[in-house]
Amino acid sequence: MGRSRDLADGSYIADGSIVQADLASGVVGTGPAFYAYGTASVTPSANTSTKVKFNTEGFDTASCYDNATNYRFTTNVAGYYQINVGINMTSGVNRLMAMIYKNGSEYASTDINASTVKLVTTGLVYLNGSTDYVEGYTWNSQGGVAVFNNINTFFSGCLVRAA
Repeated sequence: MGRSRDLADGSYIADGSIVQADLASGVVGTGPAFYAYGTASVTPSANTSTKVKFNTEGFDTASCYDNATNYRFTTNVAGYYQINVGINMTSGVNRLMAMIYKNGSEYASTDINASTVKLVTTGLVYLNGSTDYVEGYTWNSQGGVAVFNNINTFFSGCLVRAA
């Protein structure tokens, strides 16, 4: 193997062997990431924010996503996270929202006034690495309209920059 560039202490790292501890503070490296989706439909009440139970993990690189009880992401690394919530509903909704909640309160949302069946919201969220958490919610203007939990209704996130 060839040599990569010099480290601050004057030593070298062989190409391809850099690990998180070798990176400067604030560099992402192999930070936490997750992708989850649900396996059962939920029918929210009209005009009520409803947590979506994303109970199936596609991946969870640092075991930070709870897919069994709280359906939330609580990271173990402080930093800035790209969080995404995708909602797929049956047609006939006058207004639909996909929402990111942080620590139990709405943090970011996207909504549309139409008979749309799929909506995604994203946000860059600072999480403190211990007690902060995020969850995926939905809201719609009509009761009795099912949220389909499948790969089109998802909750995901990854570390963008460590604190």
